[in-house]
Amino acid sequence: MNETKKLIQQITEGIQDKKGKKIVIADLTKIDDTICNYFVICQGNSPSQVTAIVESIRDFTRKGADTKPFAVDGLRNAVAMDYSDILVHVFLPETREFYNLEHLWADAKLTQIPDLD
Repeated sequence: MNETKKLIQQITEGIQDKKGKKIVIADLTKIDDTICNYFVICQGNSPSQVTAIVESIRDFTRKGADTKPFAVDGLRNAVAMDYSDILVHVFLPETREFYNLEHLWADAKLTQIPDLD
């Protein structure tokens, strides 16, 4: 498994570990001039859950892929984590709806990851 796929798997597991919902992986590799190759988008139901998901992603990627984010930006209702080729967005539902990244990247290949519960 290549490094990027492994990292996406670790990110997904980190999200699922804290019961993050509606995970979508947007593959941008076939689109020119993008800032990254993949977006991983998910949501938590409260600001504290968003924070827990971000911390969990950090733990899973450090332990499972020996990688740390280059930057983490935002707080409580929307957080972006920069893993160079992969950008992770953790939103509250209403903030996610507002930014509507899936629609913005509609020409990307979108993969929905089923919720674990």
